[in-house]
Amino acid sequence: MRAAFALLVLLALALPAQAPAAPNLVVIETDDQTVADLDSMPLTRELIGGEGVTFRESFVSLSQCCPSRATLLTGRYAHNHGVLSSAPPFGGAARLKATETLAVWLRRAGYATVLVGKYLNGYGRHDPYRVPPGWTEWHAVLGGSTYRYYDYEINHDGRVRRYGTAPGDYQTDVVTTLAERVIRRRAAGRRPFFLWAAYVAPHTGQPRDVLDPPGVPTAVPAPRHRDKLAGALLPRTPAFNEQDVSDKPHAIASRPRIHPEALWETWRQRRESLLAVDEGVGRIVRALRESGELRDTLVVFTSDNGFMTGEHRLAAGKIVPYEPSIRVPLLMRGPGIPRGAVRTQPVWNGDLAPTLLDAARASAPWPLDGMSLLPLVRRPGLRPARDLLLEGPTRRGLLRYTGLRTPYYTYVEHLDGQVELYDLARDPWQLENLADRPEAAWLRALLASRLAVLRGCEGAACRQPARAGAQPGAAYTRHDRLR
Repeated sequence: MRAAFALLVLLALALPAQAPAAPNLVVIETDDQTVADLDSMPLTRELIGGEGVTFRESFVSLSQCCPSRATLLTGRYAHNHGVLSSAPPFGGAARLKATETLAVWLRRAGYATVLVGKYLNGYGRHDPYRVPPGWTEWHAVLGGSTYRYYDYEINHDGRVRRYGTAPGDYQTDVVTTLAERVIRRRAAGRRPFFLWAAYVAPHTGQPRDVLDPPGVPTAVPAPRHRDKLAGALLPRTPAFNEQDVSDKPHAIASRPRIHPEALWETWRQRRESLLAVDEGVGRIVRALRESGELRDTLVVFTSDNGFMTGEHRLAAGKIVPYEPSIRVPLLMRGPGIPRGAVRTQPVWNGDLAPTLLDAARASAPWPLDGMSLLPLVRRPGLRPARDLLLEGPTRRGLLRYTGLRTPYYTYVEHLDGQVELYDLARDPWQLENLADRPEAAWLRALLASRLAVLRGCEGAACRQPARAGAQPGAAYTRHDRLR
């Protein structure tokens, strides 16, 4: 008996070790959400951030919905994937080369791939029945109705269904319900799955409430959340309604000061619309747990871009190179991810595709501009020596601005020749533009030369050290800091 047991042990040791199963991948994405908006999402913070890692320095390169989502699907900067705005002729869903995206690459690797919710702007306007390549299952809101929280249309695997105005048709809740069903159905299958659950909240949308102030854009909270935050106070950072904008570009310098009363309504309803998303995150995590998939699933929560809520006299909007616009929440939990961890390395949305491919042990057909975040998660001391490229939306085919977000500085060159330079360590609110200061001339020249390299970079060139001769993890030495 002992001899037989010993033989079985020897045979087991002789067999090649079996690789662990590839994890499921779930990306939950909101639209126009700031990092500060996470304050109204306790479930999301607890179930994803508390059980995983929170990236404190997470950015998007081009702060606009469609280009940002194209970056998520390609791991590339906008100048490489070609989606330069949210509308034709230089933007919109039709600009994306859909035959080579994250969905295609994961499906080649054996994944079932599923989209639920918002795709790229303009999707379905020419052919509402089309399903892009690479998707096993498809539930996309049609572009013409994307920003309607009620009375919208969804393409379900090539069949279009219209949703009405009943409380049960509230778009956020429908997206959550569809995501739950996908998880429970796919959990019974043999293949790992990739689910992209994309909410439109807290983007402004329709229908307007009769009590909304005239001319004030608002999101649409679920009926159960209407006026839940009526007593909340609008946060006011030092950049809020900035007193002196004379050193800013003309488009900012010419703006009058804003009236916070109207802005409060926009801010409040944005936050209230996220309460249903927060509930949705809880339901998605519960579906994963109840189906036995949670421990084997990498869950990512993020937004496609940030949003301005009064900073630098911008009452609303994005597509500007300021922190509330380019900074986004990024939380991650799953196999091998430490609990309750915080990472402070600068990362960007182009890192998400490489991260998901790394987790899936899959690959793209060409080098990507971003890098996998898994090494940063597992080695907190690792600090890649790279800057992040900022790109503005197109104006007649040319980017309105390009710039750098470094660990210490923001540097931006506008198409009309204006330049912005901020020392983020001394001025995190970006109140003082140093571009024309004589004492900053050497720094401006250094950053301009680095931007010249990154502006047209591709693949590994986008991940080069921040300056010639820099050692990995030393993006800038203390001698590079502004004197």
